[in-house]
Amino acid sequence: MMKNVIVEKVSFGGDSLGLIMGPCVIESRDHSMIMAESLCEITNRLGLNMIFKSSFDKANRSSISSFRGLGIDEGLKVLEDVKREIGCPILTDIHESSQAKYVSEIVDIIQIPAFLCRQTDLLRSSAETGRPVNVKKGQFLSPWDMKNVVTKLKEFGCENILLTDRGTQFGYNNLVGDMRAIPIMQDFGYPVIFDATHSAQLPGGNGLTSSGMRGMIPTLAKSAVAAGCNGLFMEVHNNVKSAKSDAATQWPLSELESLLVTLKKIREVL
Repeated sequence: MMKNVIVEKVSFGGDSLGLIMGPCVIESRDHSMIMAESLCEITNRLGLNMIFKSSFDKANRSSISSFRGLGIDEGLKVLEDVKREIGCPILTDIHESSQAKYVSEIVDIIQIPAFLCRQTDLLRSSAETGRPVNVKKGQFLSPWDMKNVVTKLKEFGCENILLTDRGTQFGYNNLVGDMRAIPIMQDFGYPVIFDATHSAQLPGGNGLTSSGMRGMIPTLAKSAVAAGCNGLFMEVHNNVKSAKSDAATQWPLSELESLLVTLKKIREVL
């Protein structure tokens, strides 16, 4: 039996399709507020519920010169404002165990980045906050290896676990979206989310930055919904060409609603 993880109105594991959406990184307070408000308006029109996501620090950027974010203090203040003024639940990621408690005082879900998904101390500190924990499957892991991650979180007392597939390494500078991972990880008893935007990445493909195949995002998203995923994770931006992180694979805000309409129709026939 699968656990139904509920965060305010957003359900992962029930009949509805939960959504996690927002820009890759917090670029500014104004941009975050515009994006959160726009995303809520779109999902409300469609009868969908979403969690707003954005990172206060992109600690694993390819280049030392790449924009990392506003930092933990200013970034969390922005997320707190989004939550209070827009009214949507919040997700952000952490990179160090010492950040878990501080971040948990603001956000509704703590996320563990893919590269750090096996870090035991990071999992422990996140679990001990009592918040739901979303773990990105490492690009280097098989889906069945994530059972060890689930076991760790359960051992540390986490009751609300989400697993997210964001693609699997397929040679150098390439990822493949293996839809078999969805039912395999669902067998662990917790909801599985598919990250349709990061799965379209070509990691490090531009040397100093990652490139990607934005045009493949709808195909990946539709495939994952048809395969029965419990939620979708999508990075969305209102001006993808000027995005300060993952510009090649954020989905344009102007094209989001039509894609969500299609995905909702697929979900409804399952």
